[in-house]
Amino acid sequence: MIPDRCFGSLLLVLIGMFANVLGAFIGVNIGTDVSNMPSASDVVSIIRDHQITHVRLYDADSHMLKALAGSGIEVTVGVTNEEVLGIGQSASVAAAWVNKNVASYVPATNITAVAVGSEVLSSVPHLAPVLVTAMNNLHKALVASDLNSHVKVSSPQSLDIIPKPFPPSTAAFNSSPNSTIYQLLQFLKNTNSYFMLNAYPYYGYTNGNGIFPIDYALFKPLPSVKQIVDPNTLFHYNSMFDAMVDATYYSMDALNFSGIPIVVTETGWPSQGGPNEPDATVQNAGAFINNLIRRVSNDSGPPSRPTIPINTYIYELFNEDKRPGPASEKNWGMLSTNGTAVFPLSLSGSSQIMGNSTAVFCVAKDDASEDKLQDGLNWACGQGQANCSVIQSGQPCYLPNSIKNHASYAYNDYYQKMRSVGGTCDFDGTATVTTIDPILIRVPAEGFFLPEHLVLIGNLGRAEDDYADESPSNTLR
Repeated sequence: MIPDRCFGSLLLVLIGMFANVLGAFIGVNIGTDVSNMPSASDVVSIIRDHQITHVRLYDADSHMLKALAGSGIEVTVGVTNEEVLGIGQSASVAAAWVNKNVASYVPATNITAVAVGSEVLSSVPHLAPVLVTAMNNLHKALVASDLNSHVKVSSPQSLDIIPKPFPPSTAAFNSSPNSTIYQLLQFLKNTNSYFMLNAYPYYGYTNGNGIFPIDYALFKPLPSVKQIVDPNTLFHYNSMFDAMVDATYYSMDALNFSGIPIVVTETGWPSQGGPNEPDATVQNAGAFINNLIRRVSNDSGPPSRPTIPINTYIYELFNEDKRPGPASEKNWGMLSTNGTAVFPLSLSGSSQIMGNSTAVFCVAKDDASEDKLQDGLNWACGQGQANCSVIQSGQPCYLPNSIKNHASYAYNDYYQKMRSVGGTCDFDGTATVTTIDPILIRVPAEGFFLPEHLVLIGNLGRAEDDYADESPSNTLR
């Protein structure tokens, strides 16, 4: 039972949780190189069963677009690389493409974006000279159909067009396609569109020759001696994903473009690989995807753009067993074609995870000195941005007035908010994690007190993580 005097603060937590649901989104890519690909209607049923609200198609498959009608799911349709040249050379071809693949389906099918090509600048550079022209032609066709305000045009690009993405603050686009990149950014700016980025920490880690620890790629907390810091900005990067996104923002800054948000159109981790791909495992894939969902659901941006959420599409829905290449190429899917998860999975960022889960809370240690607890409390309420208003004198959760109880409240508030982006429970050795379900007990004469190891916020804000290292990190925060 929630004591009346702390109800107000708990209500604020609930409002914050719903705000996250309505903020940044997690979508999914749907590839079709699958031997036993389900029918379009079955695919849509699977998507709806998993409460997926955004999908990206690599083409404009008519069966999928028809099946998605009436679902409300936001759809990005794709112009294939093979179609880019013709659309770039002819406005009439672009108009015909829009009429056939967009205008004929809306508004029943909620098409909101057109992705022009796939990694054109790095994979098919001979199309670079016509890429932006193709985008312009498609945009003009959307204007003619009065769809331009609802349907945006962009082009997914690989992080490979940034030769040195770390440190992010010095990142810059590859010099060879600079003119095309400039035109692309100018188009996005003029049309209020967004930059589509394909960012894969899996490749950043496996091709990094051991420079970065795997925990950094998997969104897991790093010990203090392994913190990843940009030496120019002193920004701490808790994940390679955030660093990749920031490298792209800084690359746009280098060309004097700002105000163009980034949407990550592809990211993921393979669940199986060949003999030379030891990091492609079910455990790592599960850790990456579930931690990615929690990170995006945090509704914050990377260090250089903390208020701009990172909308993200996971690669991908099903394993594409017909894809060429190494074993890992065939095993990026989250679901089997019957809709079952390849690994325990939460697509909502909430506590509803398919699989065993452990609630983890952060509390002050019994033997911590009051001086150290005061230092930790000061940091949590200050730089850590914990909500400490309710433990001030006269406020609902002020009593009992002890450093230990106040520190436990502040520590846990910080931990639940920041764990998904690398926040840890240590506070210079004064804190520890517990999996005991916390409750509040009311003492009529004294207000409230915390039984040993129990936390003020009840069972709100619990953070399940099936795969993350359960041992407390040695970092201060």
